[in-house]
Amino acid sequence: MSKALGIDYGEKRTGLAITDSLRIVASPLETIPTNKLKAHLIQLVPKEKITTLVLGEARHADDTEAPITIKQNEFADWLRKQFPTIELVRIDERNTSQLAAEALYQGGMRKSQRQKKENLDKVSAAIILQLYLNA
Repeated sequence: MSKALGIDYGEKRTGLAITDSLRIVASPLETIPTNKLKAHLIQLVPKEKITTLVLGEARHADDTEAPITIKQNEFADWLRKQFPTIELVRIDERNTSQLAAEALYQGGMRKSQRQKKENLDKVSAAIILQLYLNA
């Protein structure tokens, strides 16, 4: 069966999450420096048999685009060109960082680990991916 990959794209770091092969559960995978992301995805997508990419889209509370949205849109264009046969879905990522922080807290992670942005980014990617799965 196929898997979906969630992407929480950021200027410095990008969180990644992946589904199980039945597409029931989204799990945090890793956090990659954004400047190494494209090369990493070129290897990861075929290796994991990804058939859907779910990319977060930053929006403000008033539904206007956030400054990072321009870079996210450029990255989405690259994904479409690089992986033309793979479905690309955009998901509103508002509040995912707050939900990720709460999930880390509720999960009992130590404060020192919760403060590592790498952990927050990959859990945010898992939330983005789970929103897609639940839709």
